[in-house]
Order: sequence, then C-alpha cells, then structure tokens
Amino acid sequence: MPKKVVPEEARRRRRPTRQGAVLSEGLIVRTALRMLREHGTGGLTARRLGAALGADPSTLYRYFAGMDDLARAVGNELMGQALDGWTAQGDWRADLRSLGLALHSSYLAHPQAAVLTASRVSGRPREIAVDEAILGLLRGAGLTDRAAVRFYHAFIDLALAFAALDAGSLALPEEARRSDEDMWGTTYARLPAETHPNIAATAERLAARMPHSAYPVVLDTLLDGIAAELTGTAPEM
Repeated sequence: MPKKVVPEEARRRRRPTRQGAVLSEGLIVRTALRMLREHGTGGLTARRLGAALGADPSTLYRYFAGMDDLARAVGNELMGQALDGWTAQGDWRADLRSLGLALHSSYLAHPQAAVLTASRVSGRPREIAVDEAILGLLRGAGLTDRAAVRFYHAFIDLALAFAALDAGSLALPEEARRSDEDMWGTTYARLPAETHPNIAATAERLAARMPHSAYPVVLDTLLDGIAAELTGTAPEM
C-alpha cells in the first residue's frame, strides 16, 4: 500500500535542514531537477536527494508517496515553467504556436528530466492549467468539443513527443551527440549518387537541417489542420 502523503501545511519542518533551508515540495522538486541535470535519471535516488537537501531520505516521503510521485511532480513543474513564460494575445493560432514552443523549450531546458517525465500524466495543478489553456484556445477558436478534444490530443502529444525525442539527444554525452550530428556530413554526404541518388541529391540540405528539431515545422502543419477544420476544408477524420 502506498504511503499516505501528509498535506503541505501539516508537513513543513519547524527546523531548517543542514543547508539552512526549510523543506517544501518546491524545494525538493527544484533540487531533483538539479540532480537530474548533474547525474541523469539513474542518479535520482531518495538517498542522494536527501543528502543534497541535508535531510534524512525518509523525510521525502512526507511530501511524496514515492520516487514515482516525485517524477510526476517534476513533470508538473516543467509544464508550469512553460506556462509561466507564456501569455495569450488573443489570436488562437499564434497563441497555440507560442504555447507549444514554450512547452518544448521548457522540457529541453531540463533534458534529463524531460526524458523521465514527458510520457507521464501528473494530474497536478500546473499540468491541469496547461491543459485548460489549450482546450480554451481550441474551443475559443470555434471548434466543436469533439474536434477540440481531437486536436488537444494531437497538440499535447506532439509537443511532448518532440520534447522527449529532442531531449533524448541533448541528454547524451557531448561526444555521442556530436557524433550523431556529424553523421549527416561524414557518412550520408559521402554516399554515391549511383547507389543512393536521392540522398546524394539532398545531402547538403540534410546535413544543414537534420541536427535541428522538426517540431516547429510539424507544429505549423497541425495548426494548418486546425485552420482547415475551422473553415470546413479539412477531410473528415
């Protein structure tokens, strides 16, 4: 049976940790983000996190039901950081595009955390606020509820899928990431036209484009689909 999580107001330490800080969910999540950045997903343990906070590892379980619960809280924080830097301007397409890019950027700022959390659903307030904002923009644009849910699903999964993909590359050791990126110039660009005519014809463009994320292009394609739905020119799905 999972351990009962003590409500925030009832679990604040009266004494600071050895580092002089008072424990809170926010402090634990921020420390977890730092540890993920420094040690990767395998380095985030209760023992190591407790040591970083200057607290007994068992104290963490007063705030979170377990390390999996903490992982969901980290994902919730990444969602919230995206929303903190975003403001709707009143144009559904521009607002959805900027929110999608903000989500992508928030996860890529913490690639190890993104790898750990992009596929998770936290059900926490900041994640819920993002979902409410997306659905509000879609419904406000004039979509039916059925279409709004369909495009919400596509929008959030697209953002998180590219976040996980691109973060996975950034989380690699620098040498490995550079080796992957250089492959387009060192291997693909040298394939002969006699055996690989299409790659040879596009090799220079491939080498220039492939190290960059395709997310903005695919996001614009999705937004085109939403626009077509609104004008009645989209194919039935």
